[in-house]
Amino acid sequence: MMNTAKEEFLKEFGESYGYPNAPNNIDHIRATEFKRLDGNVYLDHAGATLYSETQMEAIFKDLTTSVYGNPHSQSSSSLATSDIVEDARLQVLKLCNACPKEYKCIFTSGATAALKLVGETFPWSSQSTYMYTVENHNSVLGIREYALDNGAAAIAVDIVEAAESDKCVSAKSSIRVSQHPVQKRNGARVWEEEANGQIYNLFAFPSECNFSGVKFNLDLIDIIKEDSERVLEGSQHSRGNWMILLDAAKGCSTDPPNLSKHKADFVAISFYKLFGYPTGLGALIVRNEAAKLLKKTYFSGGTVAASIADIDFVKRREGIEESFEDGTLSFLNIGSIRHGFDILNNLTTFSISRHTSSLARYTRNRLLALRHTDGEEICEIYGLDYLKVSYSSGLGPVVTFNLKRPDGSWVGHREVEKLASLSGIQLRTGCFCNPGACSKYLGLSHSDLLSNIEAGHVCWDDYDILHGKPTGAVRVSFGYMSTFEDAWKFTNFIVSSFVALPSNTSQLYPLKSSSIQSAMEAGHERIRKHRLTSIVVYPIKSCGGFRVDSWPLSSTGLLYDREWLLKSLNGEILTQKKVAEMYFISTKIDLKTGMLHVESPRCKEKLLIELKSNLFSVVEEINVHAQRYEVLGYDNEIDNWFSNAIGRPCYLLRSSSRSCIRLNRSKHTGICRDVNTRLNFVNEAQLLLISEESVSNLNHRLKSSKEEGSIGSPMEVNSMRFRPNLVISGGDPYVEDSWSSLKIGSNHFTSLGGCNRCRMINMNFEAGELQKSNEPLATLAAYRRHKGKILFGILLRYERGDNSTVEEISSWLKVGQEVYPKVD
Repeated sequence: MMNTAKEEFLKEFGESYGYPNAPNNIDHIRATEFKRLDGNVYLDHAGATLYSETQMEAIFKDLTTSVYGNPHSQSSSSLATSDIVEDARLQVLKLCNACPKEYKCIFTSGATAALKLVGETFPWSSQSTYMYTVENHNSVLGIREYALDNGAAAIAVDIVEAAESDKCVSAKSSIRVSQHPVQKRNGARVWEEEANGQIYNLFAFPSECNFSGVKFNLDLIDIIKEDSERVLEGSQHSRGNWMILLDAAKGCSTDPPNLSKHKADFVAISFYKLFGYPTGLGALIVRNEAAKLLKKTYFSGGTVAASIADIDFVKRREGIEESFEDGTLSFLNIGSIRHGFDILNNLTTFSISRHTSSLARYTRNRLLALRHTDGEEICEIYGLDYLKVSYSSGLGPVVTFNLKRPDGSWVGHREVEKLASLSGIQLRTGCFCNPGACSKYLGLSHSDLLSNIEAGHVCWDDYDILHGKPTGAVRVSFGYMSTFEDAWKFTNFIVSSFVALPSNTSQLYPLKSSSIQSAMEAGHERIRKHRLTSIVVYPIKSCGGFRVDSWPLSSTGLLYDREWLLKSLNGEILTQKKVAEMYFISTKIDLKTGMLHVESPRCKEKLLIELKSNLFSVVEEINVHAQRYEVLGYDNEIDNWFSNAIGRPCYLLRSSSRSCIRLNRSKHTGICRDVNTRLNFVNEAQLLLISEESVSNLNHRLKSSKEEGSIGSPMEVNSMRFRPNLVISGGDPYVEDSWSSLKIGSNHFTSLGGCNRCRMINMNFEAGELQKSNEPLATLAAYRRHKGKILFGILLRYERGDNSTVEEISSWLKVGQEVYPKVD
C-alpha cells in the first residue's frame, strides 16, 4: 500500500523530492545519518531540527584534535579560536547573501537574545513607533516593552491588499497595513529628543510565520523603507526613519533572506533550527549603518579597549561585533556550526526547500481530501488563504491544522498529540509562542482570550477546547531529512485515529461499541455479586501505596490518602512521570501507633513520621489542579531523607486540616473533576475504582496484539499498574462505566465518570530499572478513547452524612464487602 502511494507521490513530486542531484539521496541520508529514529516519525523541525551523525562526528573529531583557547588573548590557541569565529561569521553572512562590507554578524545566545539586543539598544524616543505584524513570535512581541517603557507607541498590524478598485498595476503598490489600536504606556520614561530631531521607528515581521508557515514577501522591507507614507495610509505614525527587523529563525532553514536585494537592518537567526546543533547559539545580522544608531549602555570583558576601576572612564571597542558580544563568546559552539553549514552547502537550501515543500504539499492534499462517513470535512488547515495574496510568497514546509469530529465539534490538539506520541509520531501542538497568529487563525476574540485565561488556561496546559473552540492547533513541519514515509505514516495515523468511516466507527467510539453497550442494557447483566477485593492507600502523592483489609473513610476519601507530597526547591510538585525514583519509596501507616513508615532502597534507615506531630505551622500555600492548599512543613532531617531517596533536593509537605479553596469559579476545572469537594493532593477526584474483569479484558487484548505481530515482549498488567484505591470483582468488563453511583457496605459513593489515563501507566519497573513502553496506553487508546480522553476505571466521590464534621472518621470500608451499583 505504501509502495503504491509512493509511486504516485513521485509521479507528482519526483523532481523536487529526495535530492536527486546531491552526493547522497534522501534514503541514504536517512539510513546512515539518522539511525536513531529507528521507525519513529519526527515532525517538529520548526521547533528544532535534528543533527546528523556525520555532523556530530566531525565536531567531536575537531574538538579532540585541536586546541582552542579564549579568543581574548594572543596565544596560538587563542588565535586559532579567532580564526574559526571569523570564518563562522562569514558563513552566516553568506547564508543570507549579505556583503561583509555592508553587514556584520553578532553572535548571541539564541534568536531570542538577538531580538532582545535590538529592543534594548534601539534609539527609542517619545516620537518613535514600534510596529509589528500580528503574526509574530513572543520574542518579537516582547520588544514592545522596551518601546513602551521609553515613551514610544506600539502598534500591531495586519498586512492586507488594497481594495480591488484601488489596486495599481504593481503588486507592491497593492500592499497596505491595517493597524490595530495604538498602545501607549502612562508614566513611561521620556528621553530628550536627538538634537537633529531624527525619529527612528522599527517595523518587525517574520520571514516565515512559525504558526501557519505563511512566508511573507520580502518586498515588504523595501515598501516600508521607501513608501511608508502610502503603506500606512497617512497615519501620524508613518513619519520618521523606518528600520526593519526580520525574524528569520524559522524561515532561514529553507528560504534564507537575500540581503543583497532586500536590505533589512536586523535579521535574527537560530542555528539549531538550521541543522540541529548547537543549541544556545544564535546570531544577529546587522547592517553597519543601523548598528551605529544602537545605544548600548553596559560594557564587559571583550567589549572595551580600556577602563579604569575607580573613576568614570571607559574606552569601548570600535568594531561592531566586539561592541555587542559581551564576555567570552561560546567559541566551541561557534566553531561547530561550520560542520552544520557543510550539510546545507552539500544539499543547498534551494534543494532543501523543494524537498520539504513537496512533503508539506502532499500532506496538505491528503488532509484536505479526508471526509467522515457522512461526507463532512475533517481537517481545517490554516494559512491556505495566503497562497494567492501579493504580500505572501507561499507556504513553508509547515502544515498547521485542527480536526473535527463527525458531529462538527473540534478534536482537542492535546488528544492528537497524545495519540501521535503513542504511535511513535512526534509533533507540536498549542500556539507555538505565536499568540497573534493563533488567535487570528482560530478566530479568537479578545473576549475569548480573556475568558480562557480566566478559566485558567496558560501555555502548554491541557485546556485544548474551551467554550467549544480550540485554544491551539496541531503543527507538523518537515526538515531536510524528512521522508515520504514520514508523511505517509502521519496521514495514515490521522485516518485510523480520527476519520469516521463505516469500517472503523467502533474504534473511534469504543465506549459505545456493542460488547460494552450490551452490558449496560437493562436485564442483560447476569445476577452477579460485585465485591470489594482490595483497598489501597497512597499517603504520599506518586509514591508507593499499601494494601489493607479495612480502612476508615474521611471527608477527603480514604483517611490519609494523598495527604503528603514532595516539592522541589524550585516549586515543582514532583511525580513519578518526572522523578521515577519515587516509585521505590514505600509507605505504610499504623493507625494504632499513629506513625507513617517510609522506606527507600537509597536510604539505610527507615523514616518514621508521627501523624500528630513533627509539623511546623503553615509554611506556604500551593496550587494543585484548580485548588489552593495551605500546607505544613517538616524539619530538615525529614526533608534530607526524601532528598536522598529521590536523588535530588526536595521537601515534604502535608495538607492542613483546613478546607482547600477553589481557584477559578468558571465551569472549566482543568484536570480536576471534583473541585467542589474537599480533596487531598489527588489529580481528579477522591477515589479511583478498578474492575478486575476490565483488567483481565485489557490483558487479553494486549496478548492478542502481540500475537498479531506487534513489537516488544508480551505484556500483562495487574490492577496496581493503575494506582487504584478500590479494586472490585464480579460482573462484565467495563460495566462500571454505566454506574452513576454505588454503595459499599453502608457507604455511598457518586461516580464522576471515567478516569483519563496518562503515560504514567506505561511506567514498568523491572529489577529496579524503568522499562519504557507505549503499553498499555496504546492498546487502551484503540478501544477506550472518548472525546479526547483514554478512559479506564471510574472516579468516585464519597458522600458523607450531613452531620459529619471535617475531621471525623465517618465509616470504614472492608475487603469482601458487597458492592451495590446504581445505573441511571
